[in-house]
Amino acid sequence: MAEKEESSAAGGGREEELKKELQSVVKKIVDEDNYGTEITLKAISILSDLSDTVLTKKFRCPISGEIMGDPVVLSSGLTYDRPSIQKWLNEGNLTCPQSKEVLSHTILTPNCLVRKLISSWCKGHGVAVPRSHQDTNGEMITEFDRLYFNSLVTEMFSSLTDRKEAAKELRRLTTAAPSYRAIFFEFTDPISRLIGPLLEGSVDSDPELQEDLITTFMNLLVDCDNMKLVADHPDAIPLLIKSVEFGTIETRKNAAVALSMLSSDNDRRLMIGNAGAPMPLLQLLREGHPIAMKEAASAILNQCVEYNNKEKFIELGAVKVLLEKIREGKLVDELINLVAQLSTHPKAVNELSELDTAHCLLGIMRETESERTKENCVAILYNVCLNDVGLLKVIWTEGIEHQTLAKLVDTGTARAKRKATALATKIGKIFPTVLKRP
Repeated sequence: MAEKEESSAAGGGREEELKKELQSVVKKIVDEDNYGTEITLKAISILSDLSDTVLTKKFRCPISGEIMGDPVVLSSGLTYDRPSIQKWLNEGNLTCPQSKEVLSHTILTPNCLVRKLISSWCKGHGVAVPRSHQDTNGEMITEFDRLYFNSLVTEMFSSLTDRKEAAKELRRLTTAAPSYRAIFFEFTDPISRLIGPLLEGSVDSDPELQEDLITTFMNLLVDCDNMKLVADHPDAIPLLIKSVEFGTIETRKNAAVALSMLSSDNDRRLMIGNAGAPMPLLQLLREGHPIAMKEAASAILNQCVEYNNKEKFIELGAVKVLLEKIREGKLVDELINLVAQLSTHPKAVNELSELDTAHCLLGIMRETESERTKENCVAILYNVCLNDVGLLKVIWTEGIEHQTLAKLVDTGTARAKRKATALATKIGKIFPTVLKRP
């Protein structure tokens, strides 16, 4: 940590130094009529150096301080290098190291854009690209390892016993060794070979084999380079959707995680939604199994970034299901976040416009310690209540007793304050008592 802080301080000092130098040069350009080409080129050079300094800082892992080789996004939305954040999570931490936010899940989604930017920057500056497929022992995969891995994939055409043994080994290797995930697509038609046994008959005819192969599939998607190759295979996404619907609970959960990871791209979101993912994902969430419900909610949230998918989930009854689970006290923070996403759609607003829902949201705002959940609750109320006098009256009446909205105006996040202030202003115009604490 001391080295990281020293590195950050050095980077920050260099940035400030460049800014001061640029300010001085720009002042000459502004103040002098005949400042010449030399000073213009100097300004350009300083801007270039400043740009490099800022980018380099953004490419460093907030934990290690090193340029990231395998950048991943935590559920808080912040990016870390996989080995550093995985170590943090393995130590039992369930919060984001920077924001201190309690994590809604511990899925690490590859940040393909940042990885590409880092690779491009490193190549442009003659810097070695950090190796992202290095195993924990620091050794890269050997030719013997390649032959062994290929032989395991080939076993998918052998007897059932051999298939099952090979599938377990593939699952183990792709879980423990990043280098195996990186070389998977070096082989001929690897996806068809891997999933062939699941396409021969009923997808869940052998639940144990299905679980191992779907988990291997999920592991492969940790590597950004594999995502497009998987999405382009005509059987891959339909198989994952079927596996959300049928199989062991572990299979269904991991299939949902795989779909969530593939949903990092908007075109793939639409493809997955059009392929029929909404119904099985919603059903998995509805069943409420502890280990699968959270992953289903995360996959639905990623899907609902795409407007058409959002509408599909609403038409399938997602709002009702989510409100039922929230009232049962299950995954309240995660599901409120999902309701907030849906509440921007007019069809969801109609379903949320019930007095009981407003009372429920206000109660959660009073009881939760999560600032993010309070923010999401008031965002839902804003989307639903702003033009509904009956619902505004509920908030007004509740405000006289508990001052929930007024407290959020004072102490909430920036977004929560904006939404709460807008609601309070509207209520103040309609009702005689303004929601302010005495």
